[in-house]
Amino acid sequence: MSEIVLVTGAAGFAGGNLLNAIGSDEPSATIVGWHRPPTGQRAASPTNDRSAASSSVKWQAVDLLDGDAVNHAIANLRPSCVYHCGGVADVGGSWKNNLRTLEGNVRGTHHLLEAIRHACLDTRVLIPGSALIYRPSTRAISENDPVGPVSPYGVSKLAQEMLGQQFANEGHAVLLTRSFTHFGPGQDVSYAASSFANQLARIEAGKIEPVIRVGFLDARRDLTDVRDTVAAYRALMAQGIPGRPYNICSGRAHKIRDVLDGLLRHSRVPVEVVVDPERLRPSDNPLLMGDPSRIRREIGWQPDITFDQTLCDLLDHWRTTIRYT
Repeated sequence: MSEIVLVTGAAGFAGGNLLNAIGSDEPSATIVGWHRPPTGQRAASPTNDRSAASSSVKWQAVDLLDGDAVNHAIANLRPSCVYHCGGVADVGGSWKNNLRTLEGNVRGTHHLLEAIRHACLDTRVLIPGSALIYRPSTRAISENDPVGPVSPYGVSKLAQEMLGQQFANEGHAVLLTRSFTHFGPGQDVSYAASSFANQLARIEAGKIEPVIRVGFLDARRDLTDVRDTVAAYRALMAQGIPGRPYNICSGRAHKIRDVLDGLLRHSRVPVEVVVDPERLRPSDNPLLMGDPSRIRREIGWQPDITFDQTLCDLLDHWRTTIRYT
């Protein structure tokens, strides 16, 4: 009997990249992707290019905030492993939508874990957490450093991790990550790198004036290609210790300005840069950089894709997307 792999939030950025990776490397697996139930005239299942690349995916519309629906779906599916990528990932938007953020990241996770418990399954569950649970620091952060989130999103991810830890303490195989910033092709334009690349591609196509609007550029972030990040998820699913958090990071920090400058180096046209006050986020950490020693030592994972390669792939993604829209 083939392994049944469930990816929640499968239509999202990390989830879509996971589908591609699993579909390429595990052709015998039954891959199930959960997405939000359709509303209005929307299609019954996602059709974005990342998910379409994995033709073996079986799509299911499941609302993680509906406990009965999650119980029913898990009891019928009985997955061997679950990558729980569903939830709310909008850090900046969490200031205005803190209730939605808490519900999506905490209640949704609770419903999923309870459904697995009720079905008496031996399922391994990976919960991608966030480095934004940590207290701001001026140095590389290890898993032993203190927590102290400064945004509603960070609070929601800390609560989510604590919930996963509780289930791990009860003997469930719950794997926990503290993922630092990941970026790459397919990321939503609400994130800085993708916003820059999208604007630059539209400028090159003559769709907007040659001006890129930016927010705070001096924040430094530990940036990892999303394809490396999902490779870490899969390595942890296979080898990680339940209940033990793992940083997923490179151990290097880049200024957001470095991202912009790197993209501009690949530009085909001259561009003006303008700071937009609407893009400035409250309580921005000046530095968010991780110490990857634990995952390198225990799992053997480290990122392979270079910073510049990710920028090239991200810009090419938007050039292609805009060309056909």
